[in-house]
Amino acid sequence: MSQVYETLRERIEQLPEAERDQWCQWLLEDLEDELRWQELFEHSQDMLSQLADEALQAHRSGKTTPLWDQ
Repeated sequence: MSQVYETLRERIEQLPEAERDQWCQWLLEDLEDELRWQELFEHSQDMLSQLADEALQAHRSGKTTPLWDQ
């Protein structure tokens, strides 16, 4: 195990049980959210590339207008 993980585990183990459970729940939820975002981004790359290509094509064909004057 990494030193960071071991330090975290040791510190969490020193907490009262209720507080330890809160920290573990927060860390678990954060990790699950991160994994969910990674999965969404992995599956969206093809769609994002297609949308970017369509936007560039619309821009090059003069079908876009600036949002503000520069």
